[in-house]
Amino acid sequence: MEPRVWRVLLLSCLLCASSAHDFFTSIGQMTDLLYTERDLVASLKDYIRAEENKLEQVKRWAEKLDVLTNTAVQDPEGFLGHPVNAFKLMKRLNTEWGELESLVLKDMSDGVTHKSTLSVEDCFELGKIAYSEADYYHTELWMAQALKQLDDDEESAVDKVTVLDYLSYSIYQQGELEKALELTKKLLMLDHEHQRAIGNLKYFEYQLAKQRKATEELGVQQNASKRDKREARKGPPADHLPERQKYEQLCRGEGVRLTPRRQSRLFCRYFDGGHPRYRLGPVKQEDEWDRPRIVRYHDIISTSEIEKVKELAKPRLRRATVHDPQTGKLTTAQYRVSKSAWLTAYEHPVVDRLNQRIEDLTGLDVKTAEELQVANYGVGGQYEPHFDFGRLGTGNRIATWLFYMSDVAAGGATVFPEVGAAVWPKKGTAVFWYNLFASGEGDYSTRHAACPVLVGNKWVSNKWIHERGQEFRRPCGLDEAD
Repeated sequence: MEPRVWRVLLLSCLLCASSAHDFFTSIGQMTDLLYTERDLVASLKDYIRAEENKLEQVKRWAEKLDVLTNTAVQDPEGFLGHPVNAFKLMKRLNTEWGELESLVLKDMSDGVTHKSTLSVEDCFELGKIAYSEADYYHTELWMAQALKQLDDDEESAVDKVTVLDYLSYSIYQQGELEKALELTKKLLMLDHEHQRAIGNLKYFEYQLAKQRKATEELGVQQNASKRDKREARKGPPADHLPERQKYEQLCRGEGVRLTPRRQSRLFCRYFDGGHPRYRLGPVKQEDEWDRPRIVRYHDIISTSEIEKVKELAKPRLRRATVHDPQTGKLTTAQYRVSKSAWLTAYEHPVVDRLNQRIEDLTGLDVKTAEELQVANYGVGGQYEPHFDFGRLGTGNRIATWLFYMSDVAAGGATVFPEVGAAVWPKKGTAVFWYNLFASGEGDYSTRHAACPVLVGNKWVSNKWIHERGQEFRRPCGLDEAD
């Protein structure tokens, strides 16, 4: 019984007893009061038991959270570097603490488990978010995972029918009619009166029959003309993949393997950049890729320099922005998820020293370059395929220098989908490539992306070097592609 109800009942009885002051004149009526009091005592005990149960649940929840937070604060970045831990933290703060405040304790074990796993509800919620964004590819992945966990008899407030409803429709949206039809039939076996599924079944069967008929008609035309064959050869090759698919494959570590002949042209060397400062202490340079040429410098930034750069950047980190091609203004975008800050050379000797190091080793003037940008990629942080060149003013971005200031447990590679290259982060190293040919034309093979961080924390800093000031440092060649 709720406390308010119990108080109202008690108050009513007491008022009744006080107003009817002649109760004592009748033993029969006094007996009724005795039973009323007994009922009140019983209700009071029920109320106490209910509150004790709630407090016991709160106590257990608090004890589990106490253990979890004590473990987490020992290594906050490492703990939050696991995406499931970060997701659970956000879920607790956004949902479960509010439920606790209202004493509506549904399932307090959610979000307090010590294993980094997602529940059926978690997978379902992530799938719904993808669905609301019309991202049917990821809707399918999350709903399929939720269904798998339900098939493994995991307890959940989400039922199979609801999951199958989302799953079948997301698969249909991707053009897999047969699979969508199969899942819809499975749904109707669980709930044969599901109206939307009944409608979808008829529609999918109609579309599938229509598709098969079109395929049969196309198959009748056995002898294509020579012209048709020539036109077919003009299309993309059989192994052609859309950029998005190549990008995801590279991020999974399924990159293109260089032929032995091309591999034999890649070397490691001690490099001084022709600068006297490095004659006696050259740096370690490694060829990562041949076309476009991507080189990595090992042990090029010290741990103390990394910590100082992070210290300077942390108070200023803001959500990274991109140029909106329609408005020309800076705006946030879903395809770039990170926080960044900009550091100028005069702020600290470390920043000035790094800028000078970049100039010495590349041979390029950094006076017209952009400030040193520091970026932190958290859970799922990424930057989908893009070009670095495109800025005018002090000339286009002729080259990119990228410091890796942390190791990443999983994910976080810099990939080049056009050529199939993947460069994995390694703390203390840097990579460098030219975005433009010597002629000033953009090198479209340098289109690149930062893969999502799956586990861990990624810190990088980059320097975009501009054309102006490089006229005599990187002059045009006789060939446009030089």
